[in-house]
Amino acid sequence: MKEKMRLLITLQDCDTRMGYILTQKEEGPKKIQGLEERLTALENELTEEKAQLEAITRDRRETEQKIDEFENKLKKANIKLSNIKSNKEYHAALKEIDELKKSKFILEEKAIAIMEQMESLDARCAASRETAREMRRQFEVDRDAISMSLKALDQDLRLIEKERDGVSQAVDSHLLKRYDTLRERKGGIAVSAVAQGVCQTCHLRIPPQEYNELIRGDKLMACPNCSRIIYWRDDEGYQTTAEDEKGD
Repeated sequence: MKEKMRLLITLQDCDTRMGYILTQKEEGPKKIQGLEERLTALENELTEEKAQLEAITRDRRETEQKIDEFENKLKKANIKLSNIKSNKEYHAALKEIDELKKSKFILEEKAIAIMEQMESLDARCAASRETAREMRRQFEVDRDAISMSLKALDQDLRLIEKERDGVSQAVDSHLLKRYDTLRERKGGIAVSAVAQGVCQTCHLRIPPQEYNELIRGDKLMACPNCSRIIYWRDDEGYQTTAEDEKGD
């Protein structure tokens, strides 16, 4: 009877390790996707900053061009002013020059503001480029590391599957069917240790009479609460198997 139980404990250990590996295999691609999404978001932000910088640069050129145009207009107005004879035309020319100076001043103020904005955005772009470059490098390192880890997990999984196949063949077919049914219905755990009278999976106490029967180890027993196949963890006959399961 104990040999049957040892086989079931080993089988449960194989399934537990396989379940852990399969979970890890699912997490790997998710991590890569998460890293890639963060990198893409940063690169999109950098692209947007570059577009803003290009737009501001165009605005700066257009503003400087308008300033030059007003400068030329002022030169022509001053030349015109020197040739005016009548007092009325003279005052009109002065008013025109004053308006040109005001417009030019507004454009010069705008040009200064644009320059300050460009400096700030240029610095931000430079920082974003450096961050994106470093994130890209780290992404490639992490992606390669995760890919290697997934390959190692595949190798471990194949070894455990081979081990499980060997154990399954040694288990009585009816008992194996019972085990597989329980495992499917009980979240992957069909076999549970009992310590100090408590099922270590559902954490409920085993009735004293049933606990005494479990300690004797004369038959396969099920937890009256969760229906899993149970064994007495302190039985020396299961110590190696139980320790292996606990370690994995």
